[in-house]
Amino acid sequence: MTRTSSRSRPLSALRAFLHHEASGGYVLMATAALALVVANSPLAEPYFAALKTEFGFAIGAFHLRESTLHWINDGLMAVFFLLVGLEIKREVLDGQLSKPSRVILPGVAALGGVIVPALIYLAFNAGSPASRDGWAIPSATDIAFALGVLALLGPRVPGSLKIFLTAIAIMDDLAAIVIIALFYTAQLHLAYLAAAGGVIVALLILNRLKVMALWPYLIGGLILWWLVLESGVHATLAGVALAMLIPLRKSPAAPDDAASPLHRLEHALHKPVAFLIVPLFGFANAGLSFAGVSPAALLDPVPLGVALGLFVGKQLGVFLTAAAIVRLGWADMPRDASTAQLYGVAVLCGIGFTMSLFIGNLAFGDPLLIDETKIGVLVGSLASALLGVTILRLCKPCSPAAADRDEDYARG
Repeated sequence: MTRTSSRSRPLSALRAFLHHEASGGYVLMATAALALVVANSPLAEPYFAALKTEFGFAIGAFHLRESTLHWINDGLMAVFFLLVGLEIKREVLDGQLSKPSRVILPGVAALGGVIVPALIYLAFNAGSPASRDGWAIPSATDIAFALGVLALLGPRVPGSLKIFLTAIAIMDDLAAIVIIALFYTAQLHLAYLAAAGGVIVALLILNRLKVMALWPYLIGGLILWWLVLESGVHATLAGVALAMLIPLRKSPAAPDDAASPLHRLEHALHKPVAFLIVPLFGFANAGLSFAGVSPAALLDPVPLGVALGLFVGKQLGVFLTAAAIVRLGWADMPRDASTAQLYGVAVLCGIGFTMSLFIGNLAFGDPLLIDETKIGVLVGSLASALLGVTILRLCKPCSPAAADRDEDYARG
């Protein structure tokens, strides 16, 4: 296929996703850096006070009042998880993950990238009841951050590896959703949980009746979010549940297909999530005051376990499992990629910013442990980014022909 013909075709949903995530990654980097500056400036006191400020509303017996930080982490992040759920559903049913041959390699690599960091964290924290619940913190890859770094490298990284990284991050997110549901759920209130189940059944019936209007699902989703919040299950999981119930009409390479509710909603959410919600989460959660923090603090069990889990555990878990699968002949190496490039991308999987901070907030109620989590996440993610970029910059750039093939590949 010629370069002209490939560019005349409509952008695939995956291509649009890569573009928005990479661009959003730059905004996330900037807001995270801004949060660190603000938290260590004369603005620190109003910054932390604003995050603790409570507000809400009451309508009869219905009332909801939370701090700014909780509104961001429990409310806005539910929209983030809704988008994650939509992406997972689309990729599994109608995208790159719908082809078994493309699932094996990133699937096994993602599994290794979840297990090895958790084991490294537990090696430092298994004996501490106060901190061992943070074992899942270094198991996630921040797709926006990682793709933003990859985008800076241009043609030095083949598109097949960008898709490989995307698939790993999506599977990481799926694993994180399961982990949150199983291990980070508070005491359950069965009446609210039963009511939430009733809403899910109602939405499932709408799906089966092929109701294609989005508004009934969104209204049901709002009710579902409140019921899940009150049930003790983390409210963001309502976003994932709603995503699984949004109808999908298969239409390869048509992300804006007006006939597919899932495509329409996913396209509508990409920009606000990438450029507003995730950066706002980063700004609210990355703020760490370095007052009284010494370099020796990095050697405490939590930051050390998180940092080494991300920096060492991720690259070993992803690269060794991926290399073993290729060596055994169970999957092919990503097209036009070298072993060194595969290793460089595996290192970038150690950038675990958004989901790692999110899980840290769920795992710990102690502000000190949350701050230690931030230290570990920042150090591990920065080290992974720097080493990954260094490795990939030393690799030979892709040829124009390979770049053209990757463009067709991403169009599915």
